[in-house]
Amino acid sequence: MEADIVYIKNEAGFTLIEVLISVLVLAIGLLGLAGLQATGLKNNASAYHRTQATLLAYDIADRMRANRVEAKKYATSTYKTIDPDSASYQASCLSTTGCSPSALAQNDLFEWHCAIAGCSAENGPPAKDAMLATLPLGQATISVVEPIYTIRINWDDNGDGSVDNNDPNFQMSFQL
Repeated sequence: MEADIVYIKNEAGFTLIEVLISVLVLAIGLLGLAGLQATGLKNNASAYHRTQATLLAYDIADRMRANRVEAKKYATSTYKTIDPDSASYQASCLSTTGCSPSALAQNDLFEWHCAIAGCSAENGPPAKDAMLATLPLGQATISVVEPIYTIRINWDDNGDGSVDNNDPNFQMSFQL
C-alpha cells in the first residue's frame, strides 16, 4: 500500500508565524531577565544601606564607650539630650586639649550625623549637605533607659522621598 501524500497549497506564511511566536517568547524571556536584574540591583542597594546603618550604629556606640565620662550620665548625657540633627561642630575638639567630655559628645553627634545625613567641609566648619549622605534621607535617634542605650537609624529605602513605616530601620542596644 502506498501512503497517500496530501499537499496543502495554503501553507505560505506558516514559517513566518513560527518565527514571530519564537521572537515573542524570546522577548518575554528577556523582559523577565531584565526584571530579575532590576530586583537584584534594588536588593543589593538595600543590603548596602543596611550594612551602612549597622556600621554607623556601631560607630556612635564606640564613640560613647570612648567618652564614658559623658555617656555614664545616661539621661542627662549630651548623647541623649541633644538631637543628632541639631548637634554643632566643636572646633575645640580638633585636638585633645581644651575639649570637655560634653563638647566631645556634641562633636561626636555632629560627625555621626554628618556621616548619616551628609556634610561638606569646603569652607571652614562642615555644613550639612544631603548629597554626601551615606543613607538616603537618613535619620537617627539615641534613647536611654539606664544603663542601656538604644540607637535607631531610619532611611528612605524604597526611594519614595520620605521615611515611613514602609522603610526599614536598624536598631541596636548596648550597655556601657
